[in-house]
Amino acid sequence: MKRPKTIIGGILCGLVCAVSVFLYTQSVQSEAATARAEALARYGGEQLEVCVATRDIPVGDMVDGTNVTVRLWVADLLPEDAARSFTDISGRQATSTILAGEVVSMKRFEESISTVDVPVGLSALSVPAKDVQTIGGALCAGMCVDIYATGVSTDLLAENILVISTSAESSEKKAGASISWVTLAVKPGSVEEIIAASQKMELYFVLPGSAEKGSAE
Repeated sequence: MKRPKTIIGGILCGLVCAVSVFLYTQSVQSEAATARAEALARYGGEQLEVCVATRDIPVGDMVDGTNVTVRLWVADLLPEDAARSFTDISGRQATSTILAGEVVSMKRFEESISTVDVPVGLSALSVPAKDVQTIGGALCAGMCVDIYATGVSTDLLAENILVISTSAESSEKKAGASISWVTLAVKPGSVEEIIAASQKMELYFVLPGSAEKGSAE
């Protein structure tokens, strides 16, 4: 006889908990909506429905109902090309990071066109690298470096090589991002040698100091 009473008591407790959670959720949502309405009222002006990210959307992720919603926003505070309709962006991939709470702009879906400026007579070549091999990750476009290949032995591979770009400088990289590749401007005749060395050995990029008159050699 006690078992049915225990089961019924457990069910009732479960129902009470479920109702409590529901009421709490509704209360939180109501408070958030009220606070938002008050904030909008303080700014005044026309309010428009726009698409807003509900969580961070990294580059390459697709926009759908799980990461974007439609909300009212003060027209004067909207970014240029704000997405007004969810159907305009649903299923599209972000080409730049969209942060949670951000009004989604159509510019977040534009394909970036990357151009590489290669000096006349040279070839652009990308090789793998890590922070420790690239002057602590400080290597950047415009620097001229000496390249050493190390394995069984360490040898000078090339001198005064122009750095065109690094992975840390590419678009949408967060501040402090680690380097994973380096693009160099090298002589066409050196391409094969540098590729072979990068596959079998580790490359280190050395930034020579500026020569000063009277300095010891």
